[in-house]
Amino acid sequence: MSRITRRDFLKLTGGAGAASALGMLGVSSAHAAKHGNMGAHVVVVGGGFGGATCAKYLKRAGINVTLIEPSTKFITCPFSNYVIGGLQKIDTITQSYDALKKKHGVAVVHDTVTAIDAAGKSVKLKSGKTLKYDRLVVSPGIEFKWNAIKGYDEKASNVMPHAWKAGPQTLLLRKQLVAMKDGGTFIMVAPANPFRCPPGPYERASMVAHYFKQHKPKSKVLILDAKDAFSKQGLFVDGWKKLYGDMITWVPGAKGGKVSAVDTKTLTVMGELDKHKGAVVNVIPAQTAGVIAIKAGLANETGFCPVDPKTFESKIHKGIHVIGDSSIAGALPKSGFAANSEAKICASAIAAMLKGEPVPEESFVNTCYSLVGPTYGISVAGVYRISDKGITEIPNSGGVSPKEATDAFRAEEAKYTLGWYASITADIWG
Repeated sequence: MSRITRRDFLKLTGGAGAASALGMLGVSSAHAAKHGNMGAHVVVVGGGFGGATCAKYLKRAGINVTLIEPSTKFITCPFSNYVIGGLQKIDTITQSYDALKKKHGVAVVHDTVTAIDAAGKSVKLKSGKTLKYDRLVVSPGIEFKWNAIKGYDEKASNVMPHAWKAGPQTLLLRKQLVAMKDGGTFIMVAPANPFRCPPGPYERASMVAHYFKQHKPKSKVLILDAKDAFSKQGLFVDGWKKLYGDMITWVPGAKGGKVSAVDTKTLTVMGELDKHKGAVVNVIPAQTAGVIAIKAGLANETGFCPVDPKTFESKIHKGIHVIGDSSIAGALPKSGFAANSEAKICASAIAAMLKGEPVPEESFVNTCYSLVGPTYGISVAGVYRISDKGITEIPNSGGVSPKEATDAFRAEEAKYTLGWYASITADIWG
């Protein structure tokens, strides 16, 4: 725990999701023009937590920015578990690009980048157009390792949803749960590290259990996990026991949790020790950097993209920056909040580089809230810095929710989740 109170820390970090020295990104366009930023053109690929943030803050620094994003609306993965559990509607987690375009002056192009020419500093779009850039920011999120589990390909996800990209898959999983008969088993297959949103599978299991408790009390939740430990494990397990009794069973990898194959026709998953048949099966596949990052040769043998932690410039292709889930960002988790923080650091670095100035030393923050139940919230927070080992967490800078906490405390943290979401989405798309 930090020397300030945990509650104060969360109030401080629960807002803009920013890093330290970002005042320069609030400079006027006139000031930026005077210092030579206005003539440069930065293209940002991907309009999620990382890309949209970076585009907005680059524009605030007076830089010409084009944001390329295929979708006209962005449905957030944060809070999508609440949709699955029946606590939210999908329209409440759907963000518009209107403010970025009309309020902040970002040029938003709804298209798909099909190729990146690093040497020629250009991107080719599905529409056939080509855009030149002075610097490129790539923030495409994640892609799935289809068939890493035998029988689980993209077609299989129409029967066993992953729901790890929010949208139609979220609604499909919700529909399956609603249609499921009471007494059935919901099976979740959780992936090995690294993957997007480390606490996400366990929050989802919690939301499904909450729905079952209200509407299908004879049903069970079975988590088959490739890992032997997971984020906020002690807090989740305590919450599960308190709220749901024996409804949720977690099987670690070492005890048969690793799944090698699935059968969509029988809704069966094959573990190392047993076969399990579910009424609804949710498979969260192993993940890599987004398709365009892989295609452009920005990833290494890990499947993710090595970057300079000070600037997020690719270690493989100069002039290209990779942020968010696709990047290798040291101790920072693959989360929306981390992507938001990385984006601001990246924007700050690009603004300095375009002006020929030294890149400022920055720090990063991450805060992650999870619901175990509608009035039972838990969280983890940390502050990170750049060291000779890359991005590392500052000792005693954050922490997790107290293990022994009152019902009132858990309820307050549950309320904080709403404030966190409203704040970060306003910071990005507002």
